[in-house]
Amino acid sequence: MRPNPRKRPHRSRLVLAGLATLAMAAASLATALNAGAAVPPPPSGWTTVFSDDFTGAAGTGVNTGNWLYDLGHGYAGGAGNWGTGEVESMTNSTQNVYQDGSGHLVIKPVRDGSGNWTSGRIETQRTDFAAPAGGKLRIEASIQQPNVSGAAALGYWPAFWALGAAARPVGATNWPGIGEWDVMEDINGLSSEFGTLHCGVSPGGPCNETTGIGSGQRACGGCQTGYHTYALEYDRSVSPEQLRWYLDGNNFFTVNANQVDATTWNNATHHGFFIILNVAIGGGFPGAFGGGPTGSTASGVPMNVDYVAVYTSGGGSTPPPTASATPTGGGTGGVNAYATIQAESANAQSGTQTEATTDTGGGQDVGFIANGDWLQFNNVNFGSTAARQFNGRVASGAAGGVSGLVEVRLDSRSNSPIGSFAVGNTGGWQSWRTVPANVSAVTGTHTVYITFTSGQPADFVNLNWLSFGH
Repeated sequence: MRPNPRKRPHRSRLVLAGLATLAMAAASLATALNAGAAVPPPPSGWTTVFSDDFTGAAGTGVNTGNWLYDLGHGYAGGAGNWGTGEVESMTNSTQNVYQDGSGHLVIKPVRDGSGNWTSGRIETQRTDFAAPAGGKLRIEASIQQPNVSGAAALGYWPAFWALGAAARPVGATNWPGIGEWDVMEDINGLSSEFGTLHCGVSPGGPCNETTGIGSGQRACGGCQTGYHTYALEYDRSVSPEQLRWYLDGNNFFTVNANQVDATTWNNATHHGFFIILNVAIGGGFPGAFGGGPTGSTASGVPMNVDYVAVYTSGGGSTPPPTASATPTGGGTGGVNAYATIQAESANAQSGTQTEATTDTGGGQDVGFIANGDWLQFNNVNFGSTAARQFNGRVASGAAGGVSGLVEVRLDSRSNSPIGSFAVGNTGGWQSWRTVPANVSAVTGTHTVYITFTSGQPADFVNLNWLSFGH
């Protein structure tokens, strides 16, 4: 994904005083000089929602239940050279991406005899990493940057970052509005770190694109010779909300929500994200710091990743679906928004079919869902206390690169979605997963439309049930 021209001939030098999250800093997340450390347990009050310790056998690829490979020079339908001018072709070859048998992921750029570069870029299958309303999200990894410097490092661009879920179905052509969080970037073997938020419109706009709102270059001593912990926290428990960047538990950069307008901030934060790890070669960002690659650039110097973890804390939780739930704040009649709403109970539909499901509870799901299909549910009662979350129980056996959006609309299919999440292959058409999403505050009784949008015509999802929460 490195989407449409995102990187930077110039970086902003914004430096803000940050507020450390002491509990997480103490638990974490100190420098991991020794390889193969286990994923840290969550500190008190936090929950681990995703992790990968890369414990596969030596020379094996990544766990494709957790990760998918990006291939070539860009997304289908997206910008060439990943929108940044980088020159490598991304592969799923174990020459470029593999586990080393000692608890690490290795991403290695390689130049062939003709001067062509290949490298690796993987992203999480899940796109639902989000901070709960009133809570916090932490994305973290222990990484050793490529151990290369000087002329041999020109063009190297390792990165650990996240993109808004809505980027996936459309080849990131909606960048930067859907949000990009660069947790760690280094270029040209400078043993430094850049942290950046991308948002708004490009070029220019409230986030100064294609530069973004960034930390500028920060020294990262020893980051090429040992493992260090890089993390980003999105905190919705404070006002204004904050994004905070950490190196080995130390908060070195903070962006506050009031630095941009509310719409720009919400569009860049109030939804799910997926995580990306890659090593690019060349492009605008290395070019701004000396250029490359050149004939002197070394081939085969890897970025090593010890673990990746995602934690959440606090906030309102979505209650498990229950048939006895009552809309909070009163209101009677209609369909209870906070109970399990079976997909096959839709009052109207277009393009879908029902089928038997092997999901817990049995019954039927709605399947064969593709771009433009929809389901309609009449008289859904949200009560007088606003719903702010949506859950969809989904499964997908879609081919690689096939994905789409599950959207919620009220009262008319032509109205804008009040929330959505992206979904791709979950491991099979009966491999079920509950995916949460934030929605705009909803009260009262409405006709609810679940609409399905994709950048391609193939079926991309099955839906078993849906529910809402506060």
